[in-house]
Amino acid sequence: MTDNNNENLKEKASKIKLMAFDVDGVFTDGSIIYDENGKETKHFNAKDGQGIACVQKAGIITAIITARENGTVTHRAKNLGITELHQGVKYKLSVLEDIMKKYGFTPENVSYMGDDLPDICILEKVGLACCPNDAVEEVRGKCNFISTKNGGRGAIRELCDFVLRSQGIEPIKIVYSGKL
Repeated sequence: MTDNNNENLKEKASKIKLMAFDVDGVFTDGSIIYDENGKETKHFNAKDGQGIACVQKAGIITAIITARENGTVTHRAKNLGITELHQGVKYKLSVLEDIMKKYGFTPENVSYMGDDLPDICILEKVGLACCPNDAVEEVRGKCNFISTKNGGRGAIRELCDFVLRSQGIEPIKIVYSGKL
């Protein structure tokens, strides 16, 4: 578990301008569900979606970078207004570097939440390396923010709230005022 009162961690979070995420095991619990016709579906957490909405209203760019391609992810990203959606990405770091270049961000301006081995290449490079509580040990060892929640069960929301509060913004004020 991360010590969310750690001043060094809060300082890292205060610099975040881009929040990027993996999907399976982060936005979801990692289950891959197929119907009888072989169509893949995913279950998403509404609280995580509210966290994404709040950071976006605060002006933070959001991105999904995932190795798999799925129409459900496309729909969820569109529904949430995710700024950057990149699916079918086998080597995620080059995509993140392109996004950073596009917006003029440095690694210290970026957080990334991942849960498994393909995410390590990014976690080693960003200012705020994050994972759900149920991430694999190798990933947990690379992260400075480990959520108390599992993937698909509020880990994204916990991170979003932490970043906003580290920047002096209360999420509830965004929700009720519609602005900062």
